[in-house]
Amino acid sequence: MPDPYILILFVVGALIALVAWLPLLFRRAPLSLPIVCVALGAGLFSLPQVAFDPLPQTYPEITERLTEFVVIIALMGAGLKIDRIFRPKRWGVTWRLLGVTMTLSIVAIATLGWAMGLGVAGAVLLAGTLAPTDPVLASDIQVGPPREGGEDEVRFGLTSEAGLNDGLAFPFVNLAIALALAAAGVEADWVLEWLTVNVLWEVGAGLGIGWAIGWLFGWLTFAIPVNTRLAATRDGFIVLAATFLSYSITEMLHCYGFLAVFITALAFRHADRDHDFHVEMHDFIEQIERMAMMVVLVLFGGALASGLLAPLGALDVAAAFVIVLVVRPLAGLIGLIGFRRPMREKLILAFFGIRGVGSFYYLAYGLNNAPFEQGDRLWAIVGLICLLSILLHGITVTPVMRMFDRSQGRDPDADAVGRAATTQGRGASA
Repeated sequence: MPDPYILILFVVGALIALVAWLPLLFRRAPLSLPIVCVALGAGLFSLPQVAFDPLPQTYPEITERLTEFVVIIALMGAGLKIDRIFRPKRWGVTWRLLGVTMTLSIVAIATLGWAMGLGVAGAVLLAGTLAPTDPVLASDIQVGPPREGGEDEVRFGLTSEAGLNDGLAFPFVNLAIALALAAAGVEADWVLEWLTVNVLWEVGAGLGIGWAIGWLFGWLTFAIPVNTRLAATRDGFIVLAATFLSYSITEMLHCYGFLAVFITALAFRHADRDHDFHVEMHDFIEQIERMAMMVVLVLFGGALASGLLAPLGALDVAAAFVIVLVVRPLAGLIGLIGFRRPMREKLILAFFGIRGVGSFYYLAYGLNNAPFEQGDRLWAIVGLICLLSILLHGITVTPVMRMFDRSQGRDPDADAVGRAATTQGRGASA
């Protein structure tokens, strides 16, 4: 039997190699990297030699922190790659997906959860957990790297929705926590505090702090004298400093760090939209995101193999399919009524509301901060919905988006070759 340390090095090396190679292999196949990661995890943790228990309930704090890290990295990457200047009118599709689609999803999922016997607090937590589109697993349907061009409404809408929907999801997660604490007799006067603190202060301050930190990093990177600009370093890890400072400062002030990180990225990008350094920073953080995502999904596959879905009943399974196949698509189409785009674009926007790592974080956060009944059942329901989303959306995303690109007069194969050539060119000039 190999030394455990050597075995860990082997596994980590194999994962890193797969992170680099699998996206090339599956570029034209109806298969995605997340599906392979989950399958690898399920296979690895089914081996009798692997004694580690990957169930999220076993390590609740680690689960919360690991998924939190992946989400903030993904949010920074998503914000950096949006080429569109922020103007309320030009972001109309985003407001529809947030204000109508996500609100309807929260109401529908909370109603389902209550009907399933999860209680009011558990139902609201389930809704806040599952309503937002995941910024991590939705990367295949997001806009391309900075300055790539061709930013269509579908990719822009799903990218901006995934970046901003935390501002709407987190208040409902906190509402669920307040309800659970009130039911336990810990917190009685929670309504006013939730409205003033969790909704108004934490959302507003998250937006403001995120913009301020993004402006500061933009000034330090692009505006001060040339020989002292951060851009002169050509070190992509500057983007990590912006991510960690934005998130930590906002959280220390008890505001929504996820929202702040995305706004920081938008403000940072706005400082000099056409600078090459944005591409370098995006490439750097995207590599970290893929590696971290792969670790989480391998562990998720292991959790599935270790009995994560055991508490499920027939009603839970039926509700999971309804949430994935009915709630989000129907709410999406309702939110896009009057949106002047072809029906095929509306269908894609409505269908690809991917659930994943963000949902894991919200559930872990909620369960770690209040006493919820049926915690294992909540993990099982969320796990099944994320698995369905990973499989269904992972299998369909490549053919659907290739068909959509061709309908727009774009050649997806030529675009992929162009991106690869650009990446190689940057590497050769480094």
